[in-house]
Amino acid sequence: MMRTPLGRVRGLGSAKEGTDHFMRQRLTALANVPLILAFVAILISVQGESHAETIATLSSPWVALVMLAVILSAVIHMRIGMQVIIEDYIHGELLKILCLAANTLFAAAIGLMSVFALLKIAFGG
Repeated sequence: MMRTPLGRVRGLGSAKEGTDHFMRQRLTALANVPLILAFVAILISVQGESHAETIATLSSPWVALVMLAVILSAVIHMRIGMQVIIEDYIHGELLKILCLAANTLFAAAIGLMSVFALLKIAFGG
């Protein structure tokens, strides 16, 4: 095991979570490429349509599934990216914990509101 002298004295080492975050963020980034392209294509297809036609398009099961996948992938990617920034640039422990909690709650709120809106449209509520 390789550690710096200061790390040996303090007993600090790797948290063993960096690779997991790195891989998850890369996976969501890769998934976002076709999903965002599909999202843009859907937006272009409803451009200029009436409200009823737009709702009909968004109510389609395949369109709703693509939109759900976009929401989930983008929210997870956003949360991981902000977590890395917070961990890297916020140095006070209490502030870091508060920022990480706020980041998770914000991502969950955005995701839940978006999924709720999509399901309401998809199921005609």
